Amino acid sequence: MDRTFYLDLAAAGARLPIGADLILKQHPDHGVILNDAARLATVLMEAADAYHTPLAFPIMDLTLEKCALMEMLGVTDDAGTWHLPPRPDPVLLERFQANLSHPWPRRMQANIQALRILADQGVGRYFPIGMSIGPVSLMSKLLVDPITPLFLAGSGLTAAEDEDVATLDLAAELAIRMVLRYVEAQAQAGAAAIFIAEPAANRCYFSPRQMEAGSNVWEHYVLAANRRVLDLLQRRGVDLFFHCCGDLTDAMVASFRALDPALLSLGSSRCLWHDAALLPRSIVLYGNLPTKLFYSDESMPAARVAQWTNELTRRMTQVGHPFILGSECDVLSVAGREATIRRKLDVMLTHPSA
Repeated sequence: MDRTFYLDLAAAGARLPIGADLILKQHPDHGVILNDAARLATVLMEAADAYHTPLAFPIMDLTLEKCALMEMLGVTDDAGTWHLPPRPDPVLLERFQANLSHPWPRRMQANIQALRILADQGVGRYFPIGMSIGPVSLMSKLLVDPITPLFLAGSGLTAAEDEDVATLDLAAELAIRMVLRYVEAQAQAGAAAIFIAEPAANRCYFSPRQMEAGSNVWEHYVLAANRRVLDLLQRRGVDLFFHCCGDLTDAMVASFRALDPALLSLGSSRCLWHDAALLPRSIVLYGNLPTKLFYSDESMPAARVAQWTNELTRRMTQVGHPFILGSECDVLSVAGREATIRRKLDVMLTHPSA
């Protein structure tokens, strides 16, 4: 899509949370809806209407890709606890490639079909947004301890020299191939943009000291992998929304210029009016109200939401960088606290700018 579309949304003062889960949970049979493409598409349209946006964001669930990958590898263990064993057999890559026609799990199939329904029925009103976990974040879920091999790789050790780095590299390749497969399916279904959620790309996993000393570990594992996603999207004419809610250095934020996302979503730990100086105006900054705390009046009273909303809109207007006020991540329904969360979303959506 022409990037002017997102720049115009920003210029118009758009405000929107990624909050389809809150709308979904209003339905008593929400678990059934997740596997029903037609009803899921309806929920995504309901969410877009509720938040007054043409962008129909999906339900964020970053566990799906690991489960699908395990099925393709023939692994039947619990997805929450399974990791690649030490010295895994490289034949796993061949097994993955041999199973590219493996059926999607029901949840993912419903997501793909819901995008197709949105693309067919919402022409001119809704723009279907796909979603996937990022390759680095999926890689981290495949390893018992991703930090140690990333540090070893950052110190210069290669897969040929260290078994942990070899396992890391296998996990990284399996992860990017899984992400590319899912992104391709969503692009073919008619997604206007894909939201890549990459929370593991952060200073907890990647050493800023190593990066400052000249290590290419960030470039190799974060930027190179996500450029493969970008290349696919560009071939398909689909926009990249890039999300990273982890703890980041300025250099990490600035490096996202290489991915040239249409929209860059950052967590509430970042100061967006500071980050605006690190990025070109062609990238719309999105976020970053601390919506994870909206369930609690003690941690995040409505008055504080109003204060954050006012400061963000005022500061971003002052720096003149294209900006859409939104959530720091997805807005999850919390049992018994739905009314509290919705009340604070109303503040976010309606509180006047200074």
